[in-house]
Order: sequence, then structure tokens, then C-alpha cells
Amino acid sequence: MERKKLNIWTASSFFIFLTYLVFLVYPIVTVLKQALIHEGQFSLANFVTFFSKAYYSETLVNSFKVSITATVTSLVVGTLLAYLFSMYDFKGKKFLQILIIIASMSAPFVGAYSWILLLGRNGVITKFMTNALHLPAIDIYGFKGIVLVFTLQLFPLVFLYVAGTMKSIDNSLLEAAESMGSFGFKRVVTVVLPLLVPTLLAAALLVFMRAFSDFGTPMLIGEGYRTFPVLIYTQFISEVGGNSAFASALAIMAIIIALAIFLIQKYISNRYSFSMNSLHPIEPKKTTKGKMTAIYATVYGIILFSVLPQVYLIYTSFLKTSGMVFVKGYSLNSYKVAFNRMGSAIFNTIRIPLIALVLVVLFATFISYLAVRKRNLFTNLIDSLSMVPYIVPGTVLGIAFISSFNTGLFGSGFLMITGTAFILIMSLSVRRLPYTIRSSVASLQQIAPSIEEAAESLGSSRLNTFAKITTPMMLSGIISGAILSWVTMISELSTSILLYNVKTRTMTVAIYTEVLRGNYGVAAALSTILTVLTVGSLLLFMKISKSNSITL
Repeated sequence: MERKKLNIWTASSFFIFLTYLVFLVYPIVTVLKQALIHEGQFSLANFVTFFSKAYYSETLVNSFKVSITATVTSLVVGTLLAYLFSMYDFKGKKFLQILIIIASMSAPFVGAYSWILLLGRNGVITKFMTNALHLPAIDIYGFKGIVLVFTLQLFPLVFLYVAGTMKSIDNSLLEAAESMGSFGFKRVVTVVLPLLVPTLLAAALLVFMRAFSDFGTPMLIGEGYRTFPVLIYTQFISEVGGNSAFASALAIMAIIIALAIFLIQKYISNRYSFSMNSLHPIEPKKTTKGKMTAIYATVYGIILFSVLPQVYLIYTSFLKTSGMVFVKGYSLNSYKVAFNRMGSAIFNTIRIPLIALVLVVLFATFISYLAVRKRNLFTNLIDSLSMVPYIVPGTVLGIAFISSFNTGLFGSGFLMITGTAFILIMSLSVRRLPYTIRSSVASLQQIAPSIEEAAESLGSSRLNTFAKITTPMMLSGIISGAILSWVTMISELSTSILLYNVKTRTMTVAIYTEVLRGNYGVAAALSTILTVLTVGSLLLFMKISKSNSITL
């Protein structure tokens, strides 16, 4: 009987490992082979081409400039807001927290499109500044525009991380600092920030990788400022049917860069890691009238500015259109066109991520249990493999999937899934699985093994204990991770833009293509539908979990 119990977990481990071999390791190896093997010979020609031409290598420099700048600005804004939320008592906190979460959950390229409507060459703010105020227009395109969009999109992630850690800081440390003459900014620098170092490093990695791998934002508003993901996409699209080795070489470089940054972050985090146990949590308090005015102006100003594009986007979706041009009056015509022409895209945005979510929850539950309760070299390997998609850019994974499954496994025709809904389901599952795994692992680590041991001593099998006791106790962590996976799935673009066809097109792809065609009304309507779907998902999560925020 004991052998049978052990075999259940062994079988699940091997099945999960096999899945990762087929849908993660094999695609990456295939891309590596395409990049390094030319006519049966080992060759570095593609890498030499990249570094020998400034046109190519500058895109990598540009990506680092954008990503580093956006990371720094996001850390500053997100940390500042989290500090003010934790230290001071002011009205509207819950409402503002919901707005922050909403701002973080929409697709970055939607924010880019929204700012085009506001500050583009024909944007409403641009027209007002030039025509009414006779001021020079603000250039939203290029480096500054990309950084602005990334900052407004990614600072909420920093906020969620830091706000959670601030709850763990004991107030007695701050009181002790005050008694020693450390107040205000000096106290923040000497006491608060050092305690936030591990959290800031984790948040910095997430923000940097999101910015580095984003394809839609620089594609829409970058214009002449080309970034690395855009280069990978354009090279692959132009090279399909010809020499795809160069695009594969770029993909391998992206993987190496992402892996190096991840390992550096892990090393630094391990050196500065420590745990905090707050016996006396920080209690938000009132301060002087002048300070409170400044706090209100800062908090409300930043958050309202970050959601302004989305609000205006919703507004434009109800404007009357004549062809591709907005005219006076209001109409639901954009929504009619969206549902008539792109009803399948709306349906796919729910159907495909929903199927992927089922796989994510099942795999995450088993992987988290294996990683925590059945820890050995093999399960450690599975846990490590599960984190690889966390750092691999979506464009790279899309190229890897097309290269691997266009003719099936090893060219056999088996799993020839390119152009099907299944390839989108698997790509979404693999990419978004880490969110639910990490949340589930954190939840399981809070459950004492003695509870499961007690159930087994009373005659319950390991599988029965896992299904009826452990899993229900992990449910909050599973749900939290699942909703985060779901929201990132429905707003995903970088992988879907490469893997979709007419029948499997999603709303993000439809929005992107409509923006490029100049159909701003339809794009606004689709973006609004996507926003409503996102907000609805978040509200459902908050109701189920009875929480005001999502734990990252």
C-alpha cells in the first residue's frame, strides 16, 4: 500500500517534468540549435552580425536604458506611495488601493495607446496646449514616452510589494530611531530603507523584466527608438520562410540576459535576506495640516494621473465616429463594430485563458506540494524549471514555440500545434504558472506538517489527505495566485501576437491591430471591455478572499 502511495507522487513528478521538457526545455533547445548550427556546423555568425552592426546592438543598449530608468522611477514612486499609505492616515485609502491595483493589471501597450489619445500629435491635451494655450506640444513618442508609460504601469507592483513589507516593520524600531534624534527623511534613509532592501530587490527584478520584455509599448510609441523585443519580433516576422537563425540568436541573447539578471538578483537577495516579526505594527497617524495637504496632493495626484489614460480611453469608446475619425456626439457604434467584427476575439479572451487557468491551478497545486513536502533533487529541478518562464520574454517564448511545433516534435508531425488554440493555451500556462506556484508555496509553508501527519495516523491516505485537508487549507494562496495569473493572461500580447491566427485572435491582439490601422474607436471599445473584465476579476477575487489587495 505504501508503494502505491509513493508511486502516485512519483508519477505526478515525472508527468510534470515531462511536460516541462516538451513545452519549455525542447523549445529553448530548438531555438539554441537554430542560432548556433548552420549547415550542420557550429557557427557564431549570427551573434557576430548583431554586435558588428550598430543598428542591431543599439537596440540592446536602448532596452537597458529604458528598463533601468523605468525601474528606478517605479521604485521611487511605488516606495513613496507605500510609505505614505503605511505611515499616515488619510481618507479614501481603500478606493485608492483598488485604483492602484487596476492600474497595474491592464496591458502596458493599452496605456501607451491611451497616452497617444491624450498626448499624441492629435491628442486632446496636445490640441488644448497648442491651440488654446499656444504652448509647445509634449512629445510622447520615443524614450521619454516609453519610460512614462512603464513607470505609470509598473510602480503599482512596487507599491504592492513594499506595502506588504511595511506591515512587518515593528513600530518600536521607528520609535527607537526617534529617541536617538532620527526624524523624517533621515529616519527613512537610516531605518526604513535598509529594512526594505530584500523587497526592493525583488520588486526591481519584476519591474526590470516586465519593462525589458515588453513589446507592445515601444512598438506603439517608440517610433525611431527601437528596443530589443521589437527587433526580435520584426526580425522573426521578416525572416519567416527564410533565415530565422538570426531571430533565434536574438532570442538566446534575451534568455541569457534575463537569466544573468535573475541570478545576480538572487545572489544579492540571499546576502541581504532576513525575516521580520512585527509585534507592534506601524499604525497610520495624522500629522500637521501642511504635511497632510502635501500628502493628499502627492497620493491623489500620482494615482489619478496613472488612471487618467484609462478613464479617457473609456470616454472615447462612447464617442461618435465617422469611419476612422471621431466626430461630435456620442454613440455605441464602436461597441457594435467590436462585437460584430470581433466577437470571436472577445470570446477567445475568456475561453483560452480559462482553459489555461485550469491547467495552471492543477500544476501549481501539485508542484508547490512537491517543492515543499517532497523536497529532493528531482522536485527542486521541477521547481527551478517552473521559474524559467518568469524571466524569459514573451516574444522569445513565442518564437521558440513556433520553431518547435511547426512540424511537430523533432519534425515527426506529433504535436504539430502551430496555429491552433492549444499552442496559445500551453504558452499562457507555461508563462503564467510561476505566479500561482509562488503564491501556493507561500500558503503551504504556513501549514504545519503535523496536521497532515495527524490525518494519516487516523487512517487517511496521503492522496486523500492532500485532496481533503491540505488543498482546502492552501486555497487562499491558490486563489490569489490564480487571479494574478488570469489577469496577466487576458492582457497578454507579446506571445499571442506571434502565435495567433484568425480563429484564435484575442482582444489584446485585436486592440493592437486596430490601433495600427487607425480604428481608435473600436480599439477604445475593446480596451474598455478588457478593463471591465479585469476589474470584474479583481472584485470577484476581493469578495472571495475578503481582501483589499493582492499579495505578490
